[in-house]
Amino acid sequence: QAQLATSGGGMVQAGGSLSLSCAVSGRTFSSYVIAWFRQAPGKEREFAAAIRRSDSDTYYADSVKGRFTISRDNANNSVLLQMNSLKPEDTAVYYCAADPRLGVVSRFARSYGYWGQGTQVTVSS
Repeated sequence: QAQLATSGGGMVQAGGSLSLSCAVSGRTFSSYVIAWFRQAPGKEREFAAAIRRSDSDTYYADSVKGRFTISRDNANNSVLLQMNSLKPEDTAVYYCAADPRLGVVSRFARSYGYWGQGTQVTVSS
């Protein structure tokens, strides 16, 4: 099955919260960096957050800093994205990304060779 299985997503009102999960397995299990990207219709895919699995250091786009939290679960087999204080401009398809060859955090989608199927997040005003 999918080596990056994305779950979560849905529809919430502005100011609400939503949690996404990315289950990591197979060739992507040893990936040093796991990242979340998002893409709105007609827009380029943009970086949202990333986590370095060795020490759990986290990295965020300015647009989500202070509202989103990326973390690992206790079993280290999934990466979570907790989204709080959601805004309508957060509406997008959210993708989990990884690459076992990537040794540093990258904000460029082209750096990642493995992607989840994506999940829709819709925030209404």
